[in-house]
Amino acid sequence: MSLKGKVAIVTGAGRGLGRAIAIGLAKAGASVTCAARTVAQIEETAGMLRDLGGTALTVSTNVSDEEAVKNMVDRTVEQFGRVDIMINNAGITSQDRFPDISQKRWNLIFSVNVNGTVLCTQAVLPHMLKQESGVVINVSSILAHRVQYSVAYGASKAAIERLTQGVAREVRKTPGIAVTCIRPYFVTTEVVEGYLASQDTSDWETPELWEHYTALLAAAKPEDITGKIWDRAALEEKFGKFGG
Repeated sequence: MSLKGKVAIVTGAGRGLGRAIAIGLAKAGASVTCAARTVAQIEETAGMLRDLGGTALTVSTNVSDEEAVKNMVDRTVEQFGRVDIMINNAGITSQDRFPDISQKRWNLIFSVNVNGTVLCTQAVLPHMLKQESGVVINVSSILAHRVQYSVAYGASKAAIERLTQGVAREVRKTPGIAVTCIRPYFVTTEVVEGYLASQDTSDWETPELWEHYTALLAAAKPEDITGKIWDRAALEEKFGKFGG
């Protein structure tokens, strides 16, 4: 699972799943750009990576802003010379019922979740195509597949899964590039627990599980993973159960 010499960008790296994924990539040897809007949070994450012996850069980024995304990628290439791994994790949700959600809130969810993934992928692909290698890992959710909570959030995550498969098909002629997607169940992070505080969390997944599997995907052969949607069961089938 070595990612030594690789360079990763993780959006939404300030807390929760993004922070866990950044830690997993750093443990595997990657240099990591930690991106999010809140500087204090990504600085904290970067400090954790450095404590592990890793190398980290922080870039305050609004992923729905094209210029901000371009700056994030430019800063990464200036600092590390390349970009090998793009983790599109930044996302927001809403507890509003569909009849009540404002158009402004709906548009914001799609702007961050979907358009942010589009902008970040478009920004890194030219570098990956030039070096003929790289992996884009998009972050979906069980709510793309299960109709249970927020219509807006679930619809945005379903769009990300379709986007993943479409982009993977378009870049398939460059065999060193993979575009793939993880589909976590509910994860025991402060963000998700805040929205679902009354739920039984005994069967929820842990951030550490996704820290582990995302690093494995980043290190896998591109042809083995591209265009696929990975839930826990699919990952266990390919890589074995987390923890043994």
